[in-house]
Amino acid sequence: MPRTVLITGATGTVSTALMNELQGADVTLRALVRRESRADSPREQGAEVFVGDLDDPRSLPPAFESVQDVWLLTPNGPRAPENHMNAVWAARQAGVERVVRLSVVGAAHDAPNRSGRLHALSDREIERCGMRWTLLRPHWFMQNLLNETGDICATGTFSLNMASARVGMIDVRDIAECAARVLLDHPDRHHGKAYTLTGPRSLTFDEVADQMSLTLGSSITYLPVSDSTKRKTLLGYGVPAWIVDMLEEYAQAYASGWGDFTTGTVADLLGRPPRDIADFVRDHAAALTRPGTT
Repeated sequence: MPRTVLITGATGTVSTALMNELQGADVTLRALVRRESRADSPREQGAEVFVGDLDDPRSLPPAFESVQDVWLLTPNGPRAPENHMNAVWAARQAGVERVVRLSVVGAAHDAPNRSGRLHALSDREIERCGMRWTLLRPHWFMQNLLNETGDICATGTFSLNMASARVGMIDVRDIAECAARVLLDHPDRHHGKAYTLTGPRSLTFDEVADQMSLTLGSSITYLPVSDSTKRKTLLGYGVPAWIVDMLEEYAQAYASGWGDFTTGTVADLLGRPPRDIADFVRDHAAALTRPGTT
């Protein structure tokens, strides 16, 4: 019988990419969504959809029933450890065999950002949960650059409060392939492992802009801005203050050199190098191309 895999965070960037990777595999896909109105995309990817909210543990048992493997992704926010606790409790009550958890790069009790410290709490919980477990700790997502497409297309620039940070950024598609590899392997193979996932090289955002310019055939420039300028922009877009604070802490850490490293883990898991920034820009050229350019 195929194993049943429950995907949490099913409408998010990483989980959506993961479900794409699992299509056609010998598993039964199940997706947890907060609202029925968000169910269409997981259904189109072949998943059976259950409505439930990690804020409400009473809503979770039906989704976890008869599940062998859980892909556990909790939303960033002050309630992330509570959401995680609710999911782990539901998994244990249902007899789930394995949890593969999306953590964050540098998760630790002394991380220089609240997200890393909160994720460290949930990582410790997983390590003591009594089920088989694996942690994935990915670096900064290349897909974050897609948040800047409006400015790139309109002005040929993008602005971040990263100063001259050098970051071992990774394509989300590689994170998803690594997650799929773990979920499709025997449950014992990756038990007790914490994998830090990065791209193939550490890049400055000037180098990212240079690659965009080369691939897209038009001049793209990175404009470093202050924390206060970026904060004003994000708050103006309606981003919650807690998230803005978290992103600022990450930016300050990256600007200090905290993210300047890579690992060989993606290649070890997949048997090929991770995607480079050139691959990412080429594959997303349509979104990044300015009007009137070719």
